[in-house]
Amino acid sequence: MTIRELEVRNRLWVAPLCQYSVDARDGVPHDWHLVHLGSFARGGAGLVIAEATAVVPEGRISPHDTGLWNDAQVQAWRRITDFIHGQGAAAGVQLAHAGRKASVYPEWGSTTEGHSGRGTMPAEHGGWTPVAPSALAFDGYAVPAALDADGIQQVVEAFAQSARLAVEAGFDLVEIHAAHGYLLHQFLSPLSNRRDDAWGGSLENRARILLDTVRAVRAAVDVPVLVRFSGTDWTEGGWDEQQTAQVAAWSLDAGADLFDISSGGLVRAAIPVGPGYQVPLAAHVRSEGGVPVSAVGLITEAQQAEAIIAAGDADAIMMGREWMRDPHAAQRFALALGDESALEALVPPQYRRAHG
Repeated sequence: MTIRELEVRNRLWVAPLCQYSVDARDGVPHDWHLVHLGSFARGGAGLVIAEATAVVPEGRISPHDTGLWNDAQVQAWRRITDFIHGQGAAAGVQLAHAGRKASVYPEWGSTTEGHSGRGTMPAEHGGWTPVAPSALAFDGYAVPAALDADGIQQVVEAFAQSARLAVEAGFDLVEIHAAHGYLLHQFLSPLSNRRDDAWGGSLENRARILLDTVRAVRAAVDVPVLVRFSGTDWTEGGWDEQQTAQVAAWSLDAGADLFDISSGGLVRAAIPVGPGYQVPLAAHVRSEGGVPVSAVGLITEAQQAEAIIAAGDADAIMMGREWMRDPHAAQRFALALGDESALEALVPPQYRRAHG
């Protein structure tokens, strides 16, 4: 698959997977990230997208997130992208700002400093005051500060600067994170955006910061730009697949190239989880928005993935948990589909005896 000038060897890709593993709290990736991401490239993934990587320190989900705002981070990422490229895969990074869901304890609750908790991390444990479009808290989290116009512009500029640093770090593409209840999604959804100015109210206004971000990133870099959307909030009166299709079309015009369709994360909701449960959202955005998309969500088998592509529901497949269960999933899929030439191309020579 070719996106702009980037040729990706197959359509089975690694979705961003938060690791909360930067013990030094400086945003610098290390050996864990090299082995974690490198294993997927060695295992045959076409594209490996690094976890939600903050564009500013206060945009981290937790203090243990990776970042892209300084040269030390660029140099550390370069070691990782070099290895991914050496295995034949493309390297991408998801650029993110967590907004009102920032400054929280890692998913497992405790930190390397011995602090433990859930939800927003207080200042005495290294936390900070999160920001958002409106002073509305995520359930169980601290109330954020509402961004003013200058703050919004600073966010847009931070995404563009991080995109530049990503290219310096060797990434082949960048993904703008506008899903899972993080800052750009918070602006998009009327459930979290109660502003009455140029960034609130109508769909055009709620999409303004995202479209400005896409334009700024496109002006900053020549590499492909993806956008991750939550296709729906799974809540009445919230963000939905029709709004996603419209904003994706606008984003395409603004310079984005492909749209990664997930769902949820903005508010606590009952989600009908099952095999391929988010694929219809991707198919809707692809059809109604007239844009290329990737599908994600409990896609675990070769025939299932192949059927999604063959039906035209998506242009590529993202997987997350399945890659963590089996870093060689692409090789397994090629074997299951009887594609011997693909299997031979994806297996490193050191591992070919396992398939003899």
